[in-house]
Amino acid sequence: MAAFSSLTERLSGAFKHLRRKGKLSDSDIDGTIREIRRALLDADVALDVVRSFTAKIRERALGEEVSSALNPAQQVVRIVNDELTNVLGAG
Repeated sequence: MAAFSSLTERLSGAFKHLRRKGKLSDSDIDGTIREIRRALLDADVALDVVRSFTAKIRERALGEEVSSALNPAQQVVRIVNDELTNVLGAG
């Protein structure tokens, strides 16, 4: 349970700096993905799963138009949530 709590804190921290931004750059997205990758690897998630997961997040974050209902940070959080649901549901 402590590992899950730590992962939750690390993922929340990865999104924290995004919430202060009005517009996200490629480097903002890359930095967030790097933090997510580290958090997952530290939680002993398999490297191939982490690579696939973060590649999908990056592809969607850079390729999707920002929803008018969400700010850019919320959009990235939604993408990560969707991809987590896909990964966990596939198992």
